[in-house]
Amino acid sequence: MSDKNNAMISIAAIGQDSHCFVPQADWQANNRPLILGGVTVEGCPPLLGNSDADVILHALTNAVSGLTGERVLGMAADDLCRKGITDSRAYVMLALDSLKDIQLTHLSFSIEAKRPQFANIIESMRREIATLVQLPVHHVTITATSGEEMTAFGRGEGIACICIASAVLPAF
Repeated sequence: MSDKNNAMISIAAIGQDSHCFVPQADWQANNRPLILGGVTVEGCPPLLGNSDADVILHALTNAVSGLTGERVLGMAADDLCRKGITDSRAYVMLALDSLKDIQLTHLSFSIEAKRPQFANIIESMRREIATLVQLPVHHVTITATSGEEMTAFGRGEGIACICIASAVLPAF
């Protein structure tokens, strides 16, 4: 016999984001690193954006926004940028604050890009994201593909990321 007071409803939402790389001619002048999943990546140009352009954390922010209906990227993130807050972890935290009774259970990321070499950084990104959202690291998965170079991302012009956020909320 189930206890109605402990009944939970499973929900999920999808978030997506993409950014192109800073043009090669501007890379050195830009003077900021490529940041993915909260991890600084050496040897690759940064992504173009008014924040740190962390496409992975932006996709996460959009997925959490999909769970709550509270939009963070856009006006709220732009306001933070105007105040000098460009770290995408702040956007994730703003989205997480809107979860209320919703409890994240799993995050799955799919990245399309030719560069950087993701095999060397996936575990660091998983740990960083797990810590940020307070999930066990085995509840954060990341896959990456070049997509056989069929898109601009697969050809190395930028990075695209999709995030599926699974969660539970109390049944009414």
